[in-house]
Amino acid sequence: MKLSVHFLVAVAVIPSASCFVPTAASRSTSSLKVSVGGTSQLTPPKKVEDLSDSSEDLYNQNVQTTYGRYKLTIDSGKGCFLKTTDGKNYLDCVSGIATCALGHNNEFLTKAIENQMKKVHHVSNLYFIPEQAALANWLCTNSGADKAFFCNSGAEANEAAIKVARRYAYNRGIEKPVIISAEKSFHGRTLAALSATQQPKYHKGFGFGGEMVPGFDSCVYNDIASLEAAVERATSDGKGLAAIMLEPLQGEGGIIPGNPEFFAKARELCDKHGALLMIDEVQAGMGRTGTLWGHENLNVIPDVFTSAKALGGGVPIGAMMARGEAATTFGPGDHASTYGGNPLACAAGLAVAQYLYDNNVLENVQARGEQLSQGLEKLAEKYPTVLGQVRGWGLLKGVECIAEDITAGELVAAAMNEGLLLVPAGANVVRFVPPLIISEEEMNMALERFEAAVKSKAN
Repeated sequence: MKLSVHFLVAVAVIPSASCFVPTAASRSTSSLKVSVGGTSQLTPPKKVEDLSDSSEDLYNQNVQTTYGRYKLTIDSGKGCFLKTTDGKNYLDCVSGIATCALGHNNEFLTKAIENQMKKVHHVSNLYFIPEQAALANWLCTNSGADKAFFCNSGAEANEAAIKVARRYAYNRGIEKPVIISAEKSFHGRTLAALSATQQPKYHKGFGFGGEMVPGFDSCVYNDIASLEAAVERATSDGKGLAAIMLEPLQGEGGIIPGNPEFFAKARELCDKHGALLMIDEVQAGMGRTGTLWGHENLNVIPDVFTSAKALGGGVPIGAMMARGEAATTFGPGDHASTYGGNPLACAAGLAVAQYLYDNNVLENVQARGEQLSQGLEKLAEKYPTVLGQVRGWGLLKGVECIAEDITAGELVAAAMNEGLLLVPAGANVVRFVPPLIISEEEMNMALERFEAAVKSKAN
């Protein structure tokens, strides 16, 4: 029996936490008893195993509505499969949106986390952390970087990069630094990273007088003339070019690979103006494209690049790597992160790094990526009114949904009915980002289930 899928979208108005006034609704749903002028009376948390089918109700009552959620509740996972609370199994080609590189319940990663928890899981960055030093060394040894800064997410890593670019420009006497990023880019949800994200739909409601954080300009991705024009704007009227910030492959923008000539020009322009070339590797990095870093496909060496998502295999961690003067731009007190680089997160990162090395994972990504491309291209030929161009690198692939009456989101929902988890990218692209350990047999299964989904919508 197929699962009927409904995509939930809702809007919530949340009062400020600093001036919360209890309403009848809030009092009736809150389990925390507060006496005026007294202390809170604690109640125990609900046991997850006792929730049964009520977790959706708890979401609606207590979780801010920042996501539209599919009516699917995950209970457990193993390898490339996830099991829901109603006992159904799904082949996972989302992997936490390119995050669970080693799949689910990976024994090697689990053991590393367990061992670290038994030792020490968090200490302040006021002290030396051996796990952090080892992970930083691996990142630098396997890239062109000299030093790493650790944080907790991709947005934070990109924030760190933005701050480095501004301080680097300031040290060169530039008081109006400009960072150029590309249209359709996505760099995160914090205000500065969102300002670098050149998609107006994400800016709505977060500006000041209609403007986001100043100091950002845009160019058309892979368009050299547009980039040159942006650099000219950034170096006129008393401004100075601080950095060019690009994804090696635009993920949320629709799985658009970078053009080597475009990136070569970006490198040339940064060198000419003493600016930093910064590459956002949050989604493309850590082996996702078949090379450890996406920019390796473009034959370019950045001054700064960022990583997160797969770096910890699902354990939250982010990193900003830098070389040359960019690596020493920050001094004590210039930037920090309480959780960044803690022993637990770095132990997870080291386990992912070791597993990639021990199991020739990059070779599997290349082989399975080619298998996926060939399979999707055959389906595009078979269903030419529904599927269009196939593009991407490695296991970061997308196929266009070109049918006028079918959206990428509807294809994703149809695939879910067939037991396959996918995710849209942009307005009309279905994205495949399975765990990097996916097998040949599992990839064939993914293609078969996707064809069944396409066929169900085409008919």
